[in-house]
Amino acid sequence: MDPLNRAVLRVELKRDEGTKYRVYKCTEGFDTIGTGRNLDTVGLSVTECSVLGLTVRDVRIKGLTPAQSDYLLDNDIDRSIHDLDRYLPWWRQLDDVRQRVLVNMCFNMGIGNAKKGLLSFKNTLRLIQTGQYTAASKNMLLSKWARQVGKRANRLADLMALGPRKL
Repeated sequence: MDPLNRAVLRVELKRDEGTKYRVYKCTEGFDTIGTGRNLDTVGLSVTECSVLGLTVRDVRIKGLTPAQSDYLLDNDIDRSIHDLDRYLPWWRQLDDVRQRVLVNMCFNMGIGNAKKGLLSFKNTLRLIQTGQYTAASKNMLLSKWARQVGKRANRLADLMALGPRKL
């Protein structure tokens, strides 16, 4: 993913996830901070604690600065990209718009497995891989995920169906 598309993705994720510098409960009941960082399941890595000069306890008490939140967001984007590379290597052959859709979905629900997360979208992923983007878009909107995330799913499904647009 090139730097320009990564910058667009960061804006999209901040819009879709929201950004809060104090700990809050996400819709699933987990302690969350920044742009969707789940402190209960993901926490902070040793490297992140070292770079930020914080512990998870510090973050729960004091919160984050905008720069610290952006650092975690970039790490979470990297993790999503790594998961896509590992489990769906064909995603790199997609255009930049559809790549952002998959990173956004992976960021939101995790890569998961056959029962939950992005990998549970077996039919949708098959449709994307074979270039059937309109059908994939419709499939995305039939999911429980779409009912949970509402407008986000509509935006991502539209991007999947339309792909890059010429102005």
